[in-house]
Amino acid sequence: MPTNETIIHETAAYVKQLLSGEGSGHDWWHIFRVWKNAQSIAREEQGANLFIVELAALLHDIGDHKFHNGDETVGPRMAREWLEKCTLPASDIQHVCTIIQELSFKGAGTSSAMQSIEGRIVQDADRLDAIGAIGIARTFAYGGHKNRELYNPEVKPVLHDSFEAYKSSTAPTINHFYEKLLLLKDRMHTNTAKKMAQQRHEYMENFLEQFYKEWEGK
Repeated sequence: MPTNETIIHETAAYVKQLLSGEGSGHDWWHIFRVWKNAQSIAREEQGANLFIVELAALLHDIGDHKFHNGDETVGPRMAREWLEKCTLPASDIQHVCTIIQELSFKGAGTSSAMQSIEGRIVQDADRLDAIGAIGIARTFAYGGHKNRELYNPEVKPVLHDSFEAYKSSTAPTINHFYEKLLLLKDRMHTNTAKKMAQQRHEYMENFLEQFYKEWEGK
């Protein structure tokens, strides 16, 4: 029977092989950062199963709906197939797959409640990688990947009230700051993530201020 440490090591290797070289900001290094963020948060918070946290962090984006025609079942299904090969208890597999299923941001007007402390930690870790300097870089990488305008002052941000509306948006990249990124600071669950998010949030606000100045030729 493989040890938890061996399963984590093999899972990391599997995900790295699967996602290395991906160019939209959802690559192995995104996974790596979320994994490390999740470990840091879990060590500060009480009562979390670190093994579940690490597995969910590592597997959370192996089948992102954004790259599978909006199909939200792909990620949990791929994670389940992998974890069954690792011969994990059914309860652990279900826990990890539930976290992956519930993880995504689903629009400003929707809720994405997590059932467990492990899920809240992984969701916080993922959201931290969506804000700050790295969040800005990833946002424009994804916008370029989807052939979207940087900014169009004639297209206003929309606070989507359903996941379908959020998924189908083709708005300019700057709109994404208002439709998601600037909302994440106040949606962190853990005290650890809330503290980390504050500085990253302020960095994004400063970036936008500078962006609009340059847009106007100032």
